[in-house]
This record gives sequence, C-alpha cells and structure tokens, in this order.
Amino acid sequence: MKNKKTIDRRKFLNLAATALAASSVAMITLPFTAQAEGINHLNNPAGSTDTTMGEIKQINAGVLNIGYAEFGPANGIPVVLLHGWPYDIHSYAQVAPMLAKQSLRVIVPFLRGNGSTVFLDAKTPRSGEQAAIGVDLIALLDALKIDKAVLTGFDWGARAACVAAALWPDRCLALVSAGSYLIQDIPKASEPLAPEKELENWYQFYFLTERGKAGLTRNRNEIARIEWSRLSPLWHFKDEDFSPTTAARENPDYVEVVLHSYRHRLGAVPGYPEYEKIQKQLALLPAITVPAITLDGKDDGYNTPNDGKSSASKFTGFREHRIIANAGHNLPQENPDAFAQAVIDVLNKSKYK
Repeated sequence: MKNKKTIDRRKFLNLAATALAASSVAMITLPFTAQAEGINHLNNPAGSTDTTMGEIKQINAGVLNIGYAEFGPANGIPVVLLHGWPYDIHSYAQVAPMLAKQSLRVIVPFLRGNGSTVFLDAKTPRSGEQAAIGVDLIALLDALKIDKAVLTGFDWGARAACVAAALWPDRCLALVSAGSYLIQDIPKASEPLAPEKELENWYQFYFLTERGKAGLTRNRNEIARIEWSRLSPLWHFKDEDFSPTTAARENPDYVEVVLHSYRHRLGAVPGYPEYEKIQKQLALLPAITVPAITLDGKDDGYNTPNDGKSSASKFTGFREHRIIANAGHNLPQENPDAFAQAVIDVLNKSKYK
C-alpha cells in the first residue's frame, strides 16, 4: 500500500524542526563551472549552521515506511540524497535547498534503521546488507512514482546509489558517489588489510561480538561522535551539528540493521533469502554505465583520497573523479558547495533533456 502522509515530529522521535528559509542559501548558477579540486564555498553565512530539514513526510515503500524530507518543485528533475553511517539526513541540510533553488525536486530519505523509517512487518528481517539498501532505494522511487532520478550519496548512501545504478540503470539519470565505487566484494572480506587499516575498522570487529551489540545499544551516540571525529579529523563540528542527528539513532531497528550490515560484509553472517538473487549479481561487481562523478574528501580519515584509477574499470560511461578540499568523510555537510556542484555537473552530462 502506498500510503503517503506527514507526521507530527514531536510524536515520533522528537524530530522537531522548521523549514529552511529560502533566503538562507545563496543562489547557484546552472550549470556550474567544473573544478576538480578545492571548490570554494558559496557565500552562505546564514545557512552555514542551519541544521533543520523541514517537514518529514512518510510513504510506504517495499518493506518499509520511509521518512523523508522533500525540497523543490514536485515537477522538478528528481535528485535523491542518501546519508551514510553514523549520520542522517542532516548531512544534506545545506545541499538540499541549494539544489531546490535550481528547480530540482530533492528527496532526502532516512535509510532503514534510521529516523522515522520503520519496517511495516515485525517479521521482516532487519537486514543491513547492500542488496537491501539498494532495493529500498528502488522501492522509494516506485512509491513516489519517480521513473528516473539522479542518485547521490556517501558511505552507506553511496553504496545504495551504486547498487541501484549498476543493477537498475534505467532508473538512474546519473550518479554522484562520495567514495567512488562502493559495491562490496564480500568474498574478499577474509583477506587481511594493512595493520593500520585494520585499526581503523575497530568498530566493525567490535560489532561482530555480543559485547559490541550491547555497546552499540548503550552507547550509540558516543560511538557515532567518535566516528565523526575520526572520519573527518579536520572538521571541527559543534554540538549543534551533532545533536540534531541523535534522535535518528533511537530508531527501534537501528542496532539490528547496523550489526547485520557489518557482520554480513565481513562474511560473519549470511544474507537473507529475499536478497540472495541480487547479492549474486552484486558479487560479480557489475559496472556502472550511467554518467558518474565520484568524490574523495581530501581529509577523509577512512577512505584515502586517490586519483580514481583503481576503480576506473567499474565506470563504463562518463566518469569524472574529484578530490574535494575542506572535506572529510561527511563530504556533503563539510563542503556542501562541492557536493551540490557535482550533482549539477553530472546532471548536465545525463540525458534528462
């Protein structure tokens, strides 16, 4: 059932916010001038600390009732902005209205296990595997009656966008992926990395244990704050940046979804039967054929920025790789101008006209 409605945010996870004022975001020119590195911030002082996302809508989509923020005209070219872990939709508090000012229809959903996105059936497995989040994205497009959209994201969100772009290219106008090609090669999960890289994955190993489950349950926000600092070592975020995201981690399925995601990617638990066919397709590491711009934050504390050549074979259409200055892992929040510019640039390479 495709039941679309708005919710009282004080009654659900206390996600109180007000709509962004249109005057808080400086106008962007369409098209942008492409720059590969060090894209300057727009003159946007009023919006620089604004973390509100406006009204949260709800819609039944596949196995979920998805909460999402929407900006821009209903008849605009659709753009979906997907957050990562341990973040939420507030990563796009500045990007979304920037794009809406260009008459784009911007959709910013909570991923499964986050915010007001909930499962419709208590019996549905709380899967966090990559196939599941890719399917969720296509189900959201179906529910919103969107034929094609620009799919964008970072971290988990970029993975969902890559999955959808690779397996359902007819639903993807173009792709912006912070982190490049993020479809997981799970059969290689047992291969050790360099010791310093293994150290960075501490939380993934922690989540394999029952102690890790108890720790995530008890200390979900403390763990998130540690990861924010570690993944973006030069981003001096403030309490007003972090605090609006804490309610999203109070979702009743947050722990189970997060645990399954990391346990599955490390080969510690199997996927669920309903996603088996799709996971087999993903195991082939399918190429992405749609126009794509990939991004690396120059100061990313997890993904070492590179020239993109190692993943070049996974993009068979137009692909441009950019290293973004003044940004770590949470790239759209740390350098919203660069992320918004990438969306506009890749849209201009698509066949939307």
